[in-house]
Amino acid sequence: MAKDGLRKGDDVSWNSHGRKVTGKVRNKITGRTRAAGRTVDASEEEPQYEVESDKSGRTAVHKPQALHRKGKAS
Repeated sequence: MAKDGLRKGDDVSWNSHGRKVTGKVRNKITGRTRAAGRTVDASEEEPQYEVESDKSGRTAVHKPQALHRKGKAS
């Protein structure tokens, strides 16, 4: 689980509908905003990350505990 230190461009993976998805971090979200087609309630204390799937190119938003930095032990 990647708690801190994720940056734009980092390679990450996450689970979606029972499958492992890989992609890149596009943006760290630290305030209320719209991203990936929904309203995201994030803060400096509880940021969320917009990620882009390598396979589909679609974006999603996840909490840091749902993301796993590729190539590192979780």
